[in-house]
Amino acid sequence: MERCITQTLQQHDFSPYCRNWIGTGPRPKPKTTNLIIMAKKKPVIEGLSDELNKIAAQNLDFAPARRLVRSAFTQIQQNLDHCLFQMAPPGIRTEEWYELNSKHQEIFCKSWLPKPGVRMKAALCFCHGYGDTCTFFFEGIAKQIAASGYGVYAIDHPGFGLSEGLHGYISSFDDIVDNVIEQYTIIKGRPEVRDVPRFLLGQSMGGAVAIKVHLKEPREWDGLVLVAPMCKIAEDMRPPEPLAKALTMLSRVMPKAKLVPQKDLAELAIRDSKKRKQASYNVICYNDQTRLKTAVELLKATNYIESQLNKISLPMLILHGAADKVTDPMVSRFLYEKASSKDKTLKLYEDGYHCILEGEPDEIIFTVINDIISWLDSRCTVH
Repeated sequence: MERCITQTLQQHDFSPYCRNWIGTGPRPKPKTTNLIIMAKKKPVIEGLSDELNKIAAQNLDFAPARRLVRSAFTQIQQNLDHCLFQMAPPGIRTEEWYELNSKHQEIFCKSWLPKPGVRMKAALCFCHGYGDTCTFFFEGIAKQIAASGYGVYAIDHPGFGLSEGLHGYISSFDDIVDNVIEQYTIIKGRPEVRDVPRFLLGQSMGGAVAIKVHLKEPREWDGLVLVAPMCKIAEDMRPPEPLAKALTMLSRVMPKAKLVPQKDLAELAIRDSKKRKQASYNVICYNDQTRLKTAVELLKATNYIESQLNKISLPMLILHGAADKVTDPMVSRFLYEKASSKDKTLKLYEDGYHCILEGEPDEIIFTVINDIISWLDSRCTVH
């Protein structure tokens, strides 16, 4: 994800704003602007009726619309010919609810628990990636892990999925992190979770969230599982300092404004062509241009994490596709080398793209899921 944001920034001419920062002109005067933000037109989803395409094409800036769209597509998603849905184990207990956080936002929460009578080995708490939700492909991933004796818990970050907040807008990355801490503190108080090990699972941007959660509360978790984590900008992708400063200044004037369209993330992230088409059914994901403040916060977060890698001390499993073009697998190797964890494992999957849990050939998807389960099994005992 950080690669894509940087590539997008480098396509812009910010020279009128950079003059101030490099000393070649007067500082531009910020103005209060009534900005109309237009969402890009969504592509038609093949195989759907005009009525359903009309529902999917709604403006999803606010949570009530996203919730209505999700309810119209839940059954359609579960019937997709994708291994995560078609091979979902039966008997998994699920629960959905909303929690009002300290900022008075409704946060969507969901759990997947083992079959009745199966004792939980541990709790795995999920942090989803940029633009995503825990209600689409992750449903199938969670069921596979729950079937192996784990309680899986997930939330949608504010501004994403079914949680309240302007769609795709991150005013503060630390607010995302603090919300995760707040929600999972509540979940850790549930009777079935109190006395079992607790692990964090972070995917892409969610990997950065999970790392920052660990850095803020280093003794509250028993391990980290990071899938294609966004934790450092590769040197060849780092934006020039004047450009980064210009972006920061612009974000103060029009924080919610969107940048020019990015490259097709599905094309970059999902290797299997059939699964790439199925990704279009993730109808409440945010796939519009990155909002200015969001881009700034993501860049700030990766800069901070890069400077703190040596403080990561938890048992850690890092999984990454070797051909990932969204987050750099060499950065995962850098994370593995720099972290102070004594118990750490790095697995790179040959030819794997970014979405190794949902976008690869079936056998790779189940290999990755089983690698997670095996790693958890070796660090858990049934209480």
